[in-house]
This record gives sequence, C-alpha cells and structure tokens, in this order.
Amino acid sequence: MNTLTPREIVRELDRYIIGQDAAKKAVAVALRNRYRRAQLPDDIRDEVTPKNILMVGPTGVGKTEIARRLAKLVDAPFVKVEATKFTEVGYVGRDVESIIRDLLEASIRLVKEEHVEKVKDKAQGSTEDRLVDLIVKPVKKATNPIDILLGTKPKEPEASPEEKQQLTMKRDQVREALRRGELEHSLVEIEVEESAPRGEIPGTDMNMNDVLGSIMPRKTKLRKVEIQEARRIIEDEEEQNMIDMDAVYSEAIHRAEQDGIVFIDEIDKVAGKSAGQGPDVSREGVQRDILPIVEGSTVHTKYGPVKTDHILFIAAGAFHVAKTTDLIPELQGRFPVRVNLLPLTVQDYKRILTQPENALIRQYQALLKVDSVNLQFDESAIDALAEHAWQANENGENIGARRLHTVLEMLLSDIAFNAGGGDAPEVDLVVDANYVSSQLDGEIKQQDMKKFIL
Repeated sequence: MNTLTPREIVRELDRYIIGQDAAKKAVAVALRNRYRRAQLPDDIRDEVTPKNILMVGPTGVGKTEIARRLAKLVDAPFVKVEATKFTEVGYVGRDVESIIRDLLEASIRLVKEEHVEKVKDKAQGSTEDRLVDLIVKPVKKATNPIDILLGTKPKEPEASPEEKQQLTMKRDQVREALRRGELEHSLVEIEVEESAPRGEIPGTDMNMNDVLGSIMPRKTKLRKVEIQEARRIIEDEEEQNMIDMDAVYSEAIHRAEQDGIVFIDEIDKVAGKSAGQGPDVSREGVQRDILPIVEGSTVHTKYGPVKTDHILFIAAGAFHVAKTTDLIPELQGRFPVRVNLLPLTVQDYKRILTQPENALIRQYQALLKVDSVNLQFDESAIDALAEHAWQANENGENIGARRLHTVLEMLLSDIAFNAGGGDAPEVDLVVDANYVSSQLDGEIKQQDMKKFIL
C-alpha cells in the first residue's frame, strides 16, 4: 500500500467518498511524496518536509473522512483532534503537545497489533498447553504438616511409568476435546491480575500505576471462568510475554515520526484576533502553541522524544465567519496546500446513498435483513431521498451528508420498529417515492414554517 501512485490512492478513496476531487488529489500527492522522500539519499531526505494541507469547506462534505481513509489505506498512525479543545499555555485545558502523545499511543497500538499477529500461532499453542495443565492436574501425595514446619518435607516420589502414560493419554484426550470445542463452557480456576484504577499525574501523561509498577508487586486474584473466557485471558498474557515492548515502543516512535498523520478539525474556530478585552485563550494563543509542533519540534513523552518535523498535518474548517487569512501568518505559512471542498448537490446525495462500499442504503438493508426484511429502494425513492436531504439542508442548518442519516432514520423508523420476532416470516419490501413523500413531506414543511415564527 505504501507504493500506491496518486491515481491509485484517489481510486481507493473513491470507493468510500463521493466527489471532492481536488482534496483527494492533494492528499494523494502528499502521501506519494512520503514514498518518494523515503527513496532519497540520506543527505537530502531530512531536508524534505511534508507539505501540510488546509481543507476549507462546510461540515459533512468529507473532510475528516478523507484524512481517516487515507491513514487506514497505508496503516499510518492517525489522530483527529479539535482545535477548540486546546487552550493557551498557563490556562486550564489540554496542552497542545498531547496531540503528539495521542499520535504516539495510536502508533503503539498499530505496531503492537502487528507484533501480536506475528506471534499469534505460537501464543495459541502455549495457551492450549496451559489450558490442558489447568484441566489435567497431577495427583499430589498428602504431606505431613510437621514436615512442612520443620522444613523436612520429603522429595516428591517419581511417578511410575504407568502413571506417566495415563497422564499423557488424559492430556491428549483433553487437548482433542479442546480443539473440538467440547469444553468451552466448562469452569476452570485461573489467576488474573487485578486492574487498578488509572491515576494520572497532573500536568504529565504519566500514570501512577506505571511509576509504581516496578516497585510494588502486581496484585492477583483467583477467578472461576469458562474455558472460552480463560482462553482469551491466557492468550492475551502469552502474547504480551512473547512480544518485546521496548522494540514496539522504538518502532512506534519511528512510525509516528515518519508516517504519522494529524487531522486538526475546527481550525477556523481559533482564527481571528481577540477584541482587546482581556486575553483570548481560545484563539491566537492556541495558534501560537500549535505553531512549533507544526513547524517541527521535539515532544517528550514517557516512551521517549518524538520529532514532529515529518508528521503530515491536515487542518480543516468551514471558515464561514473567519477567513483563512485570519490565521496568524506563521501558521498560514505552514499549510502551503489549500483545497476548497464543495457543498453537496442533489446528485451527490444520490451517489452517496448508493455508490460507496459502505453506502447507507446497504447498511440499512443488512440491518433489516437480520429480521427477515428484504428491503429494496427503487430509483424514484433514491431521487426523493436525495431531494429531501438537500431541501432539509437548505432550509435549516447545512450538515452535509450527515443529513442522510436523519432522513433515513425518519423514513425507516416504523419499519425498523415493527420488524423482528423469532417467528416473523420473510418479507419483501420495496420503498418508492410515494412512501418517501408520505413519511417526510410533513417534516420538511414543518421546518419551512420555523423560518417565519418570531
């Protein structure tokens, strides 16, 4: 996936996102430039920095989805943050450096999953051995309590060949039964680690349990669980024991630095200067705090320092009130690629309903299929739904493609409510334009009237 050409990247994005070709083209070039940079000689590679992207467009047109799909396409560490959640240094609120800490955590999860996948087969074998040990316990000879007190406990006598053979046969029988799934609901007693509540140290990303973990022993307790639950717990333990977490952290830092993508949403909400009546902790101060991270700096985390020089930053905002020129000049300069995302048309809504691989109509068809309802939409219903979504956005707040969720929920509320039941027969249901109008026309007119009520 890392060697995809820009055309191939756009083709992959087209499977999930309708329209917005300019934005797709910009992110595709940015992603390909990472591959190109990796092929450069060492002396020039560090000098080539990513060209950060600023997306301008109304809500619900695909800004976040483009960035998220891009990261998933190449298994890159990805984090989405909202600029409005951060406040200037010295004020109560989130520190902007937590963006990079969150990115590193995402990178660790990604790398850890890859390392776990490599040892999965081996961990499953060890898990099976431990389950057999829990079920087939060798018989222990009774010990005299006086011998234990005096420390004169005699050595366990060697098992006879017949006992060893019987034990081996029993273990093999249990192993076969486990593999056939016959013992999934049998109870076993296992020792598990007690989960202590997380205690964050104020002003840092450190956890009190991590600090004291090497000093104080972990508390454990005995639990009686079914074999299927015990398998999951033991397999997690085996996977943790088999992977080298230091190697995971080292690789995760490298991946975050070289492949990380940070999506900063609502950047327009921190644009503009304060009115002059006291400090404005949600605007220019936040921009100045974000600036060093975007420019390139080193953020210290509990896993080690992370350099932000080659992280790709994608900022987005509607910019209805503020303008892109209201951002401080230094921050504007760090987002050299500007793309405008277009409002959605009726034709776009029709394509969103039917074309993407995760199209909404396919999702609702799959959901209702569970309750034996074969739901179909004819062409007139698709046209009517798209028209209603467009009208609702024009008459009220324009929330873009998210309006389709509202429209479909209203349309299918009765069907979804009445469907279900273990003995329900299979039903074929075709939705047409008349049904769409009967369900939605009243709601649209009600919204129209709201404009005239003082």
